[in-house]
Amino acid sequence: MQDFPHQPQDDQGPVFNEPWEAQAFALVIALHEQGLFAWSEWATVLSEQIASAQAAGDPDLGNTYYQHWLAALETISKQKKLSNEDELMKRKSQWTAAYLNTPHGKPIELSSGETS
Repeated sequence: MQDFPHQPQDDQGPVFNEPWEAQAFALVIALHEQGLFAWSEWATVLSEQIASAQAAGDPDLGNTYYQHWLAALETISKQKKLSNEDELMKRKSQWTAAYLNTPHGKPIELSSGETS
């Protein structure tokens, strides 16, 4: 797998500031390993997302890298029909509710924000 020039890293590899960053990273790797998209496709979508963010004013300091990673994951998921806009919006809403319903200092679990 090729390295991305803006990906936060130390000597051991990728660095994650929040658990969601590692989860998004791992999800992309897992989807790729299952053959749902080629690594070159992923690299193109991620590069386009970063370029778009830079054009919109992102100073590209590395602190928004995984936001771009997540946006690219959403994009490629829709392109490959792994998900759609309605499913993504519903899941975002569930995570927002879980976040708002989780006491400070406790891990956020999706079940805390699920609605019927």
